[in-house]
Amino acid sequence: MSHDGPTLPPVRLPSDAELAREALAAPLLTRAVRLARWAGPQTRVGAGGELIEEQLPEAAEALGLGADDDGPAYASEAWRTAVDAGLIEIEDPESADAEYGTARAGESLALIVSGGPQDILAIWQEALEAVYADAIAPVLDDLAEAIGEDGEIDYGLLDWDPDGEAEFLDGVLGNLYLLTVTDGGADDQPVPLPALAASMIVPDDMSEPTDDVLEQVSDAMVRLDDQFRLLEPIGLVEYLPMDESLMFEEGDGPAETGTEAETAVDDTDVSRYGLVRLTPLGLYGVRARMLEAGVDAPAVGELADKGADALLDGLAHYPEAAARAETEQWLARREPAAATHELLAAARGADQGGPLRRLHCQQALTLVGAQAEPEVRAVLDDLELGGLARVWLAERGAAEVPAPPESMVFWLSVDTIAAQLDADGESEELRSLVAGLTGQHSGFFEAAWRVDHPATADVLEAMGRIHPDKKSAKEARKAAFKARSRQGGQSGAGMS
Repeated sequence: MSHDGPTLPPVRLPSDAELAREALAAPLLTRAVRLARWAGPQTRVGAGGELIEEQLPEAAEALGLGADDDGPAYASEAWRTAVDAGLIEIEDPESADAEYGTARAGESLALIVSGGPQDILAIWQEALEAVYADAIAPVLDDLAEAIGEDGEIDYGLLDWDPDGEAEFLDGVLGNLYLLTVTDGGADDQPVPLPALAASMIVPDDMSEPTDDVLEQVSDAMVRLDDQFRLLEPIGLVEYLPMDESLMFEEGDGPAETGTEAETAVDDTDVSRYGLVRLTPLGLYGVRARMLEAGVDAPAVGELADKGADALLDGLAHYPEAAARAETEQWLARREPAAATHELLAAARGADQGGPLRRLHCQQALTLVGAQAEPEVRAVLDDLELGGLARVWLAERGAAEVPAPPESMVFWLSVDTIAAQLDADGESEELRSLVAGLTGQHSGFFEAAWRVDHPATADVLEAMGRIHPDKKSAKEARKAAFKARSRQGGQSGAGMS
């Protein structure tokens, strides 16, 4: 009864318009846009497209940061972002003797005003990629040591693995994403930096981290602190940085040491070690990167324009709240009668996913309302749908709901258990359902093994494993054997 569901739970994102507004409000993109508007024929750039050092103070003034000691650094960062995001285009020197190139507004700058939300988000994503590249670049101190007398960087001297750095940061952002989108996860609560670093380094089966592992966690925290400080201005995260006094080694500063930073994570001072959470825009950005990498990262609303078959299959392993939100969006675009007809048609099928489709169909119909009743009554005599139709009508207090034939009762029982197995496995809720079901029907297993449902044998085997009563569990296993033999006999008869 396995099912290959999506790799990640679905994320609930704001509208593109809301995300675009967040993108435009990100401090780094705001500065990049201002510099793109400031750039002109007199702007001078170096061979790599960087703003020459003499013009950085003027650029800082254009950003309103002239009085800030870090203004030139902010201007340099914003300039690089603007170039990488296409807000600024670099023009080569007019002659071979010219020392500097010039700059002008790029095509993307016009889209900041005239483009739609998707255009804005595409520009922001380009800016994010530029910041991401900076975040995984070598540490400046290491880089300085690798510069030779000729000014060239000897990458062989750097203890730097670009693929490894990217993989680690992707993993950290993936963990943050998963904590945010999983029901019962972090929600809006920030994640302590030590816990995030440990999630990437400490093996799951290690009960007590070794000193070597703790040192790796400490090093990772320091690196992540630098990276999140870079990623916050682009709007990817909200970050409370690590207390800088924790960076001192013993004897060089405050009494606390790096080792204490690894272990002191109690509620009273955990914030000193850094707290981070993804913003809604950050969820959008990380998801876009994961989709680009081939990760299945669904979003609520993706199924709204698709057919009922895609909806019911897509909901297979959505958490309850996300499934309801997805269904509401799907129903909002259709007339109730037409939606009901489409849902019921898509719920049919003897394939492995059929039981879970019918379960989600029944849940979707609870959101439709009374206008669905004619379509629901039309399937009362359908073996696959008649049971769920009766349940829906009874729950709404409808009049003249015919009693189901016994064969339909047992078929629905098998179908319901099959759906629950597919959705949640052998859960405590299913154990209670199984015990209650067999308690209400004497001789349940004697009738159940004869049910003409493709999942009958699998369901009975599962009931034999989870039934709390040993005698009933044994009866279930015997019934499963009979069902399996019956299905084998039918298959043989069909082949002869």
